[in-house]
Formats: sequence, structure tokens, C-alpha cells
Amino acid sequence: MKVIDLRSDTVTVPDREMRAAMAGAAVGDDVYGEDPTVRQLEEKAADLVGKEAALFVPSGTMGNQVALLAHTERGDEVILDEEAHIYYYEAGSPAMLAGVQLKPVAGLLSERGPEVLRRAFRPPDIHFPPTRLVCLENTFNRGGGTVMPPEVMREIFALARERGLAVHLDGARIFNAAVALGCDVREFTRYCDSVMFCLSKGLGAPVGSLLAGSREFIARARRYRKALGGGMRQAGVLAAAGLVALKNIPRLAEDHANARLLAEALAGMPGMSVDLRTVQTNIVVARLTGGWPAPAFAERLAQEGVRCHAIGPNAVRFVTHRDVSRADIEAAIAIIGKVLAGAA
Repeated sequence: MKVIDLRSDTVTVPDREMRAAMAGAAVGDDVYGEDPTVRQLEEKAADLVGKEAALFVPSGTMGNQVALLAHTERGDEVILDEEAHIYYYEAGSPAMLAGVQLKPVAGLLSERGPEVLRRAFRPPDIHFPPTRLVCLENTFNRGGGTVMPPEVMREIFALARERGLAVHLDGARIFNAAVALGCDVREFTRYCDSVMFCLSKGLGAPVGSLLAGSREFIARARRYRKALGGGMRQAGVLAAAGLVALKNIPRLAEDHANARLLAEALAGMPGMSVDLRTVQTNIVVARLTGGWPAPAFAERLAQEGVRCHAIGPNAVRFVTHRDVSRADIEAAIAIIGKVLAGAA
């Protein structure tokens, strides 16, 4: 039985071109700054997002946490959305590693973000931690892969600047945002001081993310990467995969089209509800309306060859990616319909 894995876009495997690039990569000791393939990837990444420098890290979580360490001091406050990946899915790292206090607020990653941020600011007071950083996320994972428009980011960036705050962008899927709006990714990244993006999600690399910012910021970040165990020595074999992955940016549009096809089909099925307004990129969040618990539904679906991820008591997430074709989506739709009909 063929398995159609829609749990995440992290499940892709390297194709032949990527494996060949990894096998033939020129390498050196990256901790000494001597790996030419890593340097090439970092330079290309910095140019892509319009920053002075970039740093190759093993994961998006490490990239985000290195950014927090480089931007803040212990006891500082960081404002972010209450559903942000940094707050929700990164194992309490900001407290564990940077010693910062997170201030999660509702709606920061919506079009109301500037208004929400204004209300989140506190006046200087000895009783309050000093606010140092605002974290954004684009696309918004728990928001269903929605895109924060550049004009909203611009207003948030301006508000932060007025108060002397830095802005970090968790841009794990920022190229999905750019492809969805048909614009250059720098239309987003110009409105942040640092940005992290993943190679190992929709772009298809087996591992790795990039953190970009000013040269001074990246110099600090490099020290924290080392402290966290992210000095990877002959990392060119991984960076080579990243260089191939960057060539996959234009094809993200295919994932978006497949997600829309899936979402529209699910929205028409009895027992399932989808807010089509949130299906802007490659993530589809569906709610079960017939009383079927999401974990049990996901398990039953897996038995039929379609894998999804339960993200709440009655919500499941499907993510399209390079290794899932339109034909796979059509097959998945048929299987999901059959499973739902069997529950009636």
C-alpha cells in the first residue's frame, strides 16, 4: 500500500540531484570558517533575503534560539503571538537558554498585529522586564500557513523601531509567503533585523536552516551556535543539499495548488469543515464536526494509507510538499471521503 504522507513538509527525502551534490561537495572545517560549500550557501542566503550575512544552523529551532540569544540579555522581555512556533513548539528554550520572559499576545500575527503590539507595550517601570525584541512568524504555522502581508510587517517594524526594539522573523516558510503573493522575499525581510528560514521544509533538504542579519549580529550568533553545539565541522555535505533546495523555491506554487485542491474537496465533505480563507499556502487545517476525535481520525486514516497530524481535539493538519503529486492528492481525497462516510 502506498502511503501518502501529509503530516508535514519535513518528510521529504533528497532526490538524485541533491544526493549527487552532497556526495561531491567540497568541504572543510566550518568552525574554522574553511568549508567552501557552507560559505557559498551562507552568502547566497544572505543575498536572497537582503541581509549582510547569514549563518548555517542544523534546525529552525536552533536558528530562532540563537537569534533570541544574540538579540537579548537575561531578564529581557520578548513579545510574540500566543500561537507562535517559538512559544508553542520550541521546548521552553527561551527560558532554558536565553533566560528571557516571553509575553505571548493574541492576534499579533493577524492584520490587527500593529494594534495588538501597541497594546502589548508597557511603560518603563522597575517592576517590569525591559522589552527588547518582537518576534514575528511568516507563514504562520498554527494559523494554517497564512501570510502576513509586507505592509503589516512594515507597520510593526516601525512601531518596534520607535521604541528601540529589534524584530526577529521566524521565516521557516517565508518563501511560501513570497510565492503566494508573487513578490520578492525581500519585500518581507526588509521589515526585520534578523530572519531564520528552513531548507528542510518545502524546499526539500534533509536538514538545515539559515539565520541572516547584519554582520555584527551574525558574529554574535555564530558564538551562540558554537555554545549550543551547532558547529558542524565538514558541514559542506549538508550545505550542498541546501544549495539544491534553494532551486526549489519556484515550485512551491505546486504545493499551494495541491493544498487548495485538497481544501476545497474537504470543505465539501459531511463531517468536516475547512476555513478556505486560511488556505493561502501549503497547509490545510480541517475540523471534524461529527464528534470524531482528531487523534482517532488520524489513526484510522493512516490505516488507509493517508497520514495527517492531529493538532487539537477535533482538528487535523494536512501539509503538501514536493513528494506529494496532484494524483496523490486526488487519491487522498477519495480515501478521506471513504473514511468519513464509514463514520456516518
